[in-house]
Amino acid sequence: MIGEPRLPRVDSALISAQALQGLIESGSSTVVLDASFDLTDTFAGERAYLGAHLPGALYVHLDRDLCGQKTGLNGRHPLPDRAAFAATVGRLGVTPRMQVVVYDRQDAMFSSRLWWMFRWLGHEAVAVLDGGFAAWQSVGGAVQGAAVSVKPQSAYPIGAEVSPLVRTVDADMLQAQLGRISLIDARAPERFRGEFEPLDAQSGHIPGASNRFFKDNLAADGCFKQAEVLRAELLTLIGARSGSEVVHQCGSGVTACHNLLAMSVAGIDGAALYPGSWSEWSSDPSRPVARG
Repeated sequence: MIGEPRLPRVDSALISAQALQGLIESGSSTVVLDASFDLTDTFAGERAYLGAHLPGALYVHLDRDLCGQKTGLNGRHPLPDRAAFAATVGRLGVTPRMQVVVYDRQDAMFSSRLWWMFRWLGHEAVAVLDGGFAAWQSVGGAVQGAAVSVKPQSAYPIGAEVSPLVRTVDADMLQAQLGRISLIDARAPERFRGEFEPLDAQSGHIPGASNRFFKDNLAADGCFKQAEVLRAELLTLIGARSGSEVVHQCGSGVTACHNLLAMSVAGIDGAALYPGSWSEWSSDPSRPVARG
C-alpha cells in the first residue's frame, strides 16, 4: 500500500556494516538495538551507548530487559517468560513487520543472546551486525550520543508454541540426556577445565561436555568466520549428530547463544539452549561435576 514502509530483506543471521548502511538509507522499516554490556560493570554498556551509538539505536540492558527474576538457584541470567519479553519488545517499538538488527561492543557476546531471544519469541527478521560497533566505525558509519526515544507498541504478539528450531532444555532434561546428546560449553577453556571460577559456585563443567570457546567463532577482524569454516569446525564437535541432538550452554546462558548463532550461520539448525547453564548447574550440589 502507498505510504507503508518498505519491508527490508535480510536473508542471514548476520548483516555487514555496509549492508546495514544501505538498509537504513533505503528507508526500510528497521529497528537497531545496542546490547553492549559488561559482566563486571553492569552500567558500562549503557555508558558506552550514551557516548556513541548507531543512529536511532535503542539500548537493551542484559539484566533489566533480557532476564527473568533470579532466585539464586536458576542461574545468573535466567530467561524471562515469553510474555514478559514480548512486552519489552513492544516497548522498544518492534512489530512483526520490522527488521531488527542487534549489535554490541563485545564480539557479539550479548547481541547473540538478543538475536536468539527474538527468534525464541517467533520474530525471524533479526540479524546481528557482523563485527559490531567496531565494524560500523570502520566503514565510516555515522554515530550519535544520548538516548533515543521511541513510540512504544503493544506487546509483541506471540503464538502458543515455540518453533522446534528454537528449543530450550532444563537441568533435569539435560541430566537425563547426558551421553546421548552433544553438549557444547562456550566458556573460556580455563574455566571449562575448572582451573579457576570467578563467577559461579563451583569450578568445572558438566560431565560429557565439549568446549567451544565462543570467540573461536570469530576471524581476526572480529567478524564471524565464513559459513563453511564454521560448519567444518562445529562438525568436529558434534560428529554425525543432527542439530536437534545438540545442546549449548555456557556460564549463564549468554555466550551459548554465540555458538547457536554460529551453528545457524553454518546451516546446522535445531540445537537447544540450556538457559541456566553452569551458574544454575553448579548451584545444585546434587549435580555431577567434571574437571580437567
